[in-house]
Amino acid sequence: MSKPKLGIYWCASCGGCEETVVDLAEDILGVVEKVDIVLWPVAMDFKYEDLRAMEDKSIFATLLNGAIRSTEQEEMAHLLRRKSQYLIAYGSCAVTGGIPGLANQFPREQILKYVYEETPSTVNEKKTRPQLKFVESGREVHLPELWNVVRSLDQVVDVDFYVPGCPPTPNITREAVNALLSGKLPPKGSVLCPDKALCDECARKDSKPTNVAFVEFKRPHQQLLDPTKCFLAQGVVCMGPATRSGCGAQCTSGNMPCTGCFGGTSRVRDQGAKILSSLCANIEAKDEAGINKALEGIPDPVGTFYRYGLAKSLLRRRVNLPA
Repeated sequence: MSKPKLGIYWCASCGGCEETVVDLAEDILGVVEKVDIVLWPVAMDFKYEDLRAMEDKSIFATLLNGAIRSTEQEEMAHLLRRKSQYLIAYGSCAVTGGIPGLANQFPREQILKYVYEETPSTVNEKKTRPQLKFVESGREVHLPELWNVVRSLDQVVDVDFYVPGCPPTPNITREAVNALLSGKLPPKGSVLCPDKALCDECARKDSKPTNVAFVEFKRPHQQLLDPTKCFLAQGVVCMGPATRSGCGAQCTSGNMPCTGCFGGTSRVRDQGAKILSSLCANIEAKDEAGINKALEGIPDPVGTFYRYGLAKSLLRRRVNLPA
């Protein structure tokens, strides 16, 4: 009897999700014993023609990481949806847009102009940019086109399950794969990790303040942080109250505040708005000058509160794709 086929593919992401699969260490041998990995471009030779030639739904499950920004990534998302019985949004970028989604703050032209013409290290007097089509010696080369907006995977195709994290931890990955193989799956659309706030598994939770009046906010590098005390009690923004658990509280255990990579729980409609409303409601000052002074400690609100989820937030930019 043939083993189930597994695909692993990345789109707009950094490669950290691929590293997580490798971080399974000897456990990856157990996975390989149970499945045939038929698609993993970062580790295996891969041709588009091979994937297109597969029968529809012949891949049991595909873990797709990365946001969707280009025509190639969108094409692959649709192709893998057609070829896979289960399509898993794997990692923050696929689940909520991730770090690439922060690009939605800027028009595409502004980004391209800066990258190819205006960065301090760029020397490009002719203002040359990569072209979508180039012909030389009778050979025609095509490059993917960047869309004007970054999208999460489920804003492009239907998704069966979600595995959040930047990147997902090896234990979450292992449990997700085992759940798929065992057939003991929750309802379609479920997030395959705990549905409770990170504070519940944080070792600092006993010192979390019930009443707090913020006079100012400080960034982690601006003070010596108490390794046992809740970050909020120290005036440092921590996304823990608005973030799903499952990571093992690795950042807070390392004396750094949660940045929110696992996204919100099922009870949170907008992760950034959730923590923002809580913090602002507890600023001690009630006059405009005092409020502004406190908020000076958060110089990048979008990058702080929507670091991983701007593409799916209530503030996301309108999708207006070119014809």
